[in-house]
Amino acid sequence: MSIRYAKSEEFLARARHSIPLGAQTFSKSVTQYPFGVSPYFVSRGKGSKVWDIDGHEYIDFINALASVTLGYSDPDVNAAVAAQLEDGTVYTLSHPLETEVAELLCEVVPSAEMVRFGKNGSDATAGAIRIARAFTGRDHVLTCGYHGWQDWYIGSTARNKGVPQASRELTHGFPYNDLPALEKLLKQYDVAAVIMEPMNVVEPAQGYLDGVKALTHAAGALLVFDETITGFRYALGGAQELFKVTPDITTLGKGIANGFPLSAVCGRRDVMMEMEEVFFSFTMGGETLSLAAAKATIGKLRREPVIATMKQRGSRILTGAARLIDKHGIGHFASVSGHPTWSFLLLGDVEGTNAFEIKTLWMQEMMERGLLSFGTHNLSYAHSEADVDALLAAYDAIFPILRQAVDNRAIRQYLKCEPLEPLFRVR
Repeated sequence: MSIRYAKSEEFLARARHSIPLGAQTFSKSVTQYPFGVSPYFVSRGKGSKVWDIDGHEYIDFINALASVTLGYSDPDVNAAVAAQLEDGTVYTLSHPLETEVAELLCEVVPSAEMVRFGKNGSDATAGAIRIARAFTGRDHVLTCGYHGWQDWYIGSTARNKGVPQASRELTHGFPYNDLPALEKLLKQYDVAAVIMEPMNVVEPAQGYLDGVKALTHAAGALLVFDETITGFRYALGGAQELFKVTPDITTLGKGIANGFPLSAVCGRRDVMMEMEEVFFSFTMGGETLSLAAAKATIGKLRREPVIATMKQRGSRILTGAARLIDKHGIGHFASVSGHPTWSFLLLGDVEGTNAFEIKTLWMQEMMERGLLSFGTHNLSYAHSEADVDALLAAYDAIFPILRQAVDNRAIRQYLKCEPLEPLFRVR
């Protein structure tokens, strides 16, 4: 048992008696955090930091899987939620907040003419695909990126256990920045929707997103941008605002309410009207605490330089990490990419070891130094210049360790745990 993470490991053993994997989310479980060198439970969060149940403080660059955009326990969001709590959470009839937040989304998201709410990003993407199929009368879907746990998508990945073969055969992945590959699939199948993250690891090539839209429409399909992460992060109106390409349907989640459970499907009025017949219905779809949080979050995003600040801090990370990769001579297995508000430290295979062994060693050293990341820099408004300094200082200390371990083909000697194994590749 680890001394540093003794309480976390004890509680994990307890949790696994009543919860498969001991966590509600794969990305918060032992599949992503190497046992023996990781915390598994946090007790609280404030601003850019969280504290685990062993009492250790961390600067958090995961930010609840990019759902926290303003920072943990944001005072404006908390005040709005506390005020709404006095009046109740969910009711027999709809609440005006449903319309008020829908109207806000229609104001800030270019594609939004009508809106429906869910609780998770998977709700939104599943709803988008259902109405696209209803609108087009077609079944096949083309995907690029990660789109949630529902059968229609996860069946196309290596994590398809329990998904009927019939469902798996209707979804087909396509590579990013490759228009010919998309065009080939659009000709091969009767496609209802092309759903994609408009950007994740790499930027779209010049004209790529416009090309995707043109090809999709020429084939009679609908274009869906999954902006679960990029929404309220790349720009107030998401990647579609940044890149000036408007899809037919948009899915939103995560940062929409600064970590409160809310997601949305929005898009063209004629397509969204399918939801008057298509069944997309949740008892908690109009839950008011999350809607109050969303109203406060969007208000703060409009009022304060949230995204500009995240971009500035994130640009420092991208530039600084690239400089340190060069300084320590690890460019043959490490690189950085992505948008400043959601960037990636990419670790690759190299002779004598593999990306997952290197990543495990990197995470081990990061967490020991009080930083949480599993390969991404998910910025929040609460991250300070000092937080960025601490991250880059950690990289300056850890990168030479990685190089020594790789050069000496001795990764296992540096590890205090078993290396991670791949969950499934989506980007």
